[in-house]
Order: sequence, then structure tokens, then C-alpha cells
Amino acid sequence: MPVDRLLPSTEAADLIALTRDIARDELAPAAAGAEQRADFPRKAFRLLGSSGLLGLPYAEEHGGGGQPYEVYLQVLEELSSAWMTVGVGLSVHTMSCYPLARYGTDAQRERWLPEMLGGELLGGYALSEAHAGSDAAALSTRAERDGDDYTVTGTKTWITHGGVADYYALMARTSDEGPRGITCLLVDGRTEGLSAAPPEHKMGLTGSPTTELRFEGARVPAERRIGAEGQGLAIALDALDSGRLGIAACAVGLAQAALDLAVDYAGQRQQFGKPIIDFQGVEFLLADMAAAVHSARSAYLDGARRRDAGKPFGMQSSMAKLLATDAAMRVTTDAVQVLGGAGYTTDFAAERYMREAKVLQIFEGTNQIQRMLIARHLADA
Repeated sequence: MPVDRLLPSTEAADLIALTRDIARDELAPAAAGAEQRADFPRKAFRLLGSSGLLGLPYAEEHGGGGQPYEVYLQVLEELSSAWMTVGVGLSVHTMSCYPLARYGTDAQRERWLPEMLGGELLGGYALSEAHAGSDAAALSTRAERDGDDYTVTGTKTWITHGGVADYYALMARTSDEGPRGITCLLVDGRTEGLSAAPPEHKMGLTGSPTTELRFEGARVPAERRIGAEGQGLAIALDALDSGRLGIAACAVGLAQAALDLAVDYAGQRQQFGKPIIDFQGVEFLLADMAAAVHSARSAYLDGARRRDAGKPFGMQSSMAKLLATDAAMRVTTDAVQVLGGAGYTTDFAAERYMREAKVLQIFEGTNQIQRMLIARHLADA
């Protein structure tokens, strides 16, 4: 059933209504088949762009929606409840826009941001490497200054939208000064010397390509550097704070879909002459699932409202990501249990939800990393 939301404006309510229409009519009917075929839903992202949903938290002057993060995240949740690949893709795209929107010059924003927010271009975020996942400061992909260009050499891994993105927010090493030697570049996806490996074979989110990106002497114009040389890691970590709230919202959307499926099935499935939802063992399980979803939603909304108010939200972002993704794993697993044998078949979406939930505990910083970050915030308080 639709989530009863407390929204800050009538415009926000209209956006949620539009999103629900798109999710119900366009995304949900296509999700299962596309995931089974591993089809990337580029058409869906163009639809989001033409509907004004691809740049919601960014300034209207650059083609964004000018909406608070609180509203954007609830739109993201609604999309994720219908099709997780689309929700995660929007979250990644939003994060790929962040370095330019926050740290770019006025001229850079005017030149590139409108297309990035308008729906025709889709972004990727190129930070992780094989030996620099959680330890982002250890990355080794290099960008050497050569006249008016940077020459980029190295390999990025686990890149969402790898090979299909139109641009990448790339973090590359420009000096050997450790964390202070990393620089952010906005790389055109058509750059010569840039290629993508075949997509990884994953247990879930098969509609979303995840690949290695290979840079072999790729020349990137220096005018595409975002911020100063050496500022890249700070930009990356700043973007991740907001991105983790996005993943938390995606996780809540997935968990809500699993809960709705479980409640509907339990209300219809008869055993011993009555619906199984009337048995205490099932109703208590459903109650715990509902409480987990509600608590996780409250956590990401708290982080979003702090962000919107200009207050520090890094710890709340890590908490929301940790709580929401753990909740999604637990709720989707319990949904399979409520459906019993039926939940273990592909006739129902429960098994897909369970497979999709697992990666949420891993990307945008594993949940073990989130615990470490939360503890550091506590120690510094």
C-alpha cells in the first residue's frame, strides 16, 4: 500500500504522485523481465529526465528541480520500490553530478550541468579500485598533466553504469602526497583511451551494468578538472555522505516492496482454514518487518533534514546507510520466509528482492566501514 508521507509542500506531494504513477505504470511492469535478461533500462532514465526527476536536489538555474534532499530521497524510495536498478542508478547519477554542482566554477556549471540534469546524459562515479575500495586514499590511477590536458592511466573497478554512462566523475592521483594527491576530473564517456570491461556477473541488480573502467593514456582536458589539484579525496568523501543517504532511501524502498508483498500474500494464503496473517508466528514477523522499515525511513529523513538545514550530517548519513541496508537484508529475507516455498521461486519477486538487498550492505562503503565512521564521529565529539 502507498506510504503515508509527511511532505513539506504541495509541490512535493505532486512530485510523489507523479513518481508513483511512473513507478506503477512504467517501471514495475518491466522490472522482472529486464532483470532476468540483464537489460539496462536507459529508456527509464530518459523518462525520469523528461519528467523532471533526474536533477531534483540541484538548482533550478542549471536545470535541476530545486527540491530539498528530504523530497528527493522520498522520490528515490518510491522508484526503488518499483525497480531497484532504476533507484540505485538515479542515486549514482545524482552523486556523479555532485562534484560539479558543489565544487565546479560558475562557467563549468553553466557549460555541463544542464545536460547532466536534463535527462539526456547519465553519469557514473569512478572512485573504487581493486586495491582501493574502502581505502579510497590508496588509489593508484594516475592523471599526469601534459600541456592543456591530463593523461589518465589505470583501472577503476565496480563502476555502476560502466560502459553506458555518458560521463564519469573520476578520482585520479596527480601526485604522491597520499590523500592530498588525488584530483577530480569530469571525463567524457567517449574519451579515446577509455574503455569498459564486460559487466560483472552479479547475484542481483543484473539490469545495472557494473564494470571495470580502463584508462590507457586517455587525454582529459584540464578545463574538466573539478576543484583544485589535490582536492579530489575531500570532494569524493563529501559526495559519499550525500550518496549514502541515497542508498539508504533505495534500501527502504526495496524493504517496503518486500513488506507489501509479504502482507498481501499472508492475507490471501489459507492454512488450517484461515489466512496465515492471523497466526501469531506470521503476524509478529510482519510487525517486526514494518517496524524495521519505518525506523530506517526515519533515519534517512533525519539525515536529509539536517543536510537541508545546513547542519553536519555525516554521522547521521552513516547511521542511515547502516540501519536501512541491514533492515533491507532482514526484511527481504523474512519476506521469502513468509511466502514459504513460493518465496523461493521466481514466480514471486521476493527472491529477487532478497538478492538485490545484499549489495546495499556493501557499496557506498561497507556497513563495517559505516560502523567505523560512526565511532570516529563519537570519538571526535
